[in-house]
Amino acid sequence: MSNNFRDADRLTPYLMPPSLNEWLPEGHLARFVVEIVGELDLTSITGAYSGGGSKPYPPAMLLSLLFYGYATGIFSSRKLERSTFDSIACRYISANTHPDHDTIANFRKRFLIELENLFVQILQIARQMKVFKLGKIALDGTKIHANASKHHAFSWKHACKIEKQLKEEVCRLMQLAENADNEDIPDGLDIPEELLRREVRLKALSDAKAEIERRAAIKYAEAQLEYEQKLAKRKAIEKEGKKIRGKKPKEPVSGPSDKDQVNLTDSESRIMPLSGGGFEQSYNAQACVDIETMIIVENHITQKSNDKKEIKPALEALAALPPELGKVGDILADAGYFSKNNVELCEKENINPLISTHREKHNLAFELRLSQPSEALPDNADAVTQMRHRMKTDEGRALYSKRKSTVEPVFGIIKAVMGFRQFLLRGIKAVRGEWNLVCIAWNLKKIHTLTS
Repeated sequence: MSNNFRDADRLTPYLMPPSLNEWLPEGHLARFVVEIVGELDLTSITGAYSGGGSKPYPPAMLLSLLFYGYATGIFSSRKLERSTFDSIACRYISANTHPDHDTIANFRKRFLIELENLFVQILQIARQMKVFKLGKIALDGTKIHANASKHHAFSWKHACKIEKQLKEEVCRLMQLAENADNEDIPDGLDIPEELLRREVRLKALSDAKAEIERRAAIKYAEAQLEYEQKLAKRKAIEKEGKKIRGKKPKEPVSGPSDKDQVNLTDSESRIMPLSGGGFEQSYNAQACVDIETMIIVENHITQKSNDKKEIKPALEALAALPPELGKVGDILADAGYFSKNNVELCEKENINPLISTHREKHNLAFELRLSQPSEALPDNADAVTQMRHRMKTDEGRALYSKRKSTVEPVFGIIKAVMGFRQFLLRGIKAVRGEWNLVCIAWNLKKIHTLTS
């Protein structure tokens, strides 16, 4: 048997090519990211440097490192630092320098707001490359874990119970301190230390209760407004002499309920139900995805687990995009987004809504799948009636069927392939910036694929 194996000589000098430019093949994602970042206007970032102290790393290089890291599943600043030693692609991006993890983490945190402008700039570059043009989009949301555990959340009822317990313990400790000369103190009991520990916990509980009360006040104000609108609508129907259907709306109750809660690690995250069952401390990440290219054209974060109120911020963000990107013609969304108000909002923006009015069943009989509208559309039909009629047509069904195969695979790849299942940053502002960073990384991967 022949043993003519290749040599594995690790002692020969110049194992790597002497030129950084030769380290990666042509068309590599790292090269593409560096090229795109080189075309961005980074004035808002470079202008923030005062020029004092030691020379900073180039913002374009740190941005490229972050974009490539998020695109390939490297989110931690420590892992990114390590990758500048271990990964040929990251060595190429960092030009064989090694920014430490503090530098990377501080840069990311400092310029999260500027990422919003960069997101739009990358869309403009994609348009110039004739990769995509706005037309038909699909909107959906996905729950992404916050950097906090649901076990670090306090409900109003539990917070009140623990607060009462701690105050009783403080009273007992104070009595022990006063009678220290007459009573035996248990061995190992440091009364000042125990009092300080309870003082810190009581302060944390007080802050948590104040936050729950603040949220309850906002929730009550919204519920009261909705209640008054429903009453006004019923009175208007009564004046017209029509029969009122349904039960009389229930007046909302002010103040926190026993189950209202706040998380002590990330107070701006929320307990949300998961699609697979159970609950988790999360944020609701929203995205509008172009049907033809699967490029994300709008993204935002909400603290609400329900999607019903997310059409409005999505439409506002889409309307603010540069005109040269094109005009949204159709928006597809599932039943979680349906309401008469949402349909009318789309109509006002001259966007054709295709929003399911009910939860779609799987494996429909062919008679239902191929059925056509039974009646002609009335001339005076409202926006919801027009939308329902369109969704029963062949054209409407064919278009709406693209929703699942557009936006849901994007979320699936972001979570399962890119590996982004939990935010690293805390607080709604920081989380919005990090979700923007994830969407930029997705778009760069997608544009690279489309142009390869």
